[in-house]
Amino acid sequence: MQRALKRIAHEILEGNKGPDDLVLLGIPTRGVPLAHRLAAAVAGVEGAEVPTGSLDITMYRDDLRSQPTRAPEPMKVPVGGVDGKVVVLVDDVLYSGRTVRAALDSLADLGRPASVRLAVLVDRGHRELPIRADYVGKNLPTSRTERVMVRLHEADGAEGVWIA
Repeated sequence: MQRALKRIAHEILEGNKGPDDLVLLGIPTRGVPLAHRLAAAVAGVEGAEVPTGSLDITMYRDDLRSQPTRAPEPMKVPVGGVDGKVVVLVDDVLYSGRTVRAALDSLADLGRPASVRLAVLVDRGHRELPIRADYVGKNLPTSRTERVMVRLHEADGAEGVWIA
């Protein structure tokens, strides 16, 4: 997992020509600690801090009718906001694309970034929306009946990726 995050950090820096104007926003739950890990990896390469925050996508989800009871997640927008910045959304698993769509809607309410990129630890395919990750730790083809579970020490007390 560390190797994948380090590679993603290098790819982000290469695509952006350095850490200037970068903002990393994690999508709860596991995207937030992954965003912090990516920021640490970028700092290890460039020696520069990258502003990191989190998005609350709760009210932007398209499954509120079928699952209406949800507690809002904390949102943390870095000082300086997102206007004119290169925002990298960070999540653990990319599947249908619906979570990312909700994150894009939430981000639009915060401001107008110069560009938005997507970094995921695992891309398992089976998209329902035309969304593609710019940075992928591992492509992991699965069947629709399988589940991909990412566990992080910060959120789960364990570390790894499992298919069930």
